[in-house]
This record gives sequence, C-alpha cells and structure tokens, in this order.
Amino acid sequence: MQKSCVVTGKKTSTGNNVSHSNVKTKRRLYVNLTKRRLVNPATGRVVSVNISARGMRTLKKWQTEGKKYDLVKMAA
Repeated sequence: MQKSCVVTGKKTSTGNNVSHSNVKTKRRLYVNLTKRRLVNPATGRVVSVNISARGMRTLKKWQTEGKKYDLVKMAA
C-alpha cells in the first residue's frame, strides 16, 4: 500500500526525538492518511484512494468552486 496522499502528495518524513538531556534518536512522522472510496467526477465511478485529511478538505473546496479533476490521473 502506498503511503502518500493522492491529492497533496504528502508522505512519511523523518525527524528526531529529543530527550531532556538533548540526546537525539530517529523517528518517523506519519501522514494522517485514510483509505476512502470516492466518486471520481471525471468518470462518475467509485475509486478507492489513500487520501490525507488535508486532501479531503482540498477536494471539498474544489467541488464548491466547480473545478474539474480526475482522481485516477492523480493516483498515477
């Protein structure tokens, strides 16, 4: 399963855990991804995609503005 958002392109990044004594250890910063079944407005079919919470808000905004997009092309 792909660990990145279809709309925003956000993916897992790395950083450091920093203790009180300033010792640094590696950690992963995960994206808030969910697997959703959404209707693709270009074709009218249901498509299963991994999308972040921010990506959901972006799609909602695009729908209210009437912007055309294709989820299948975004995923590819």
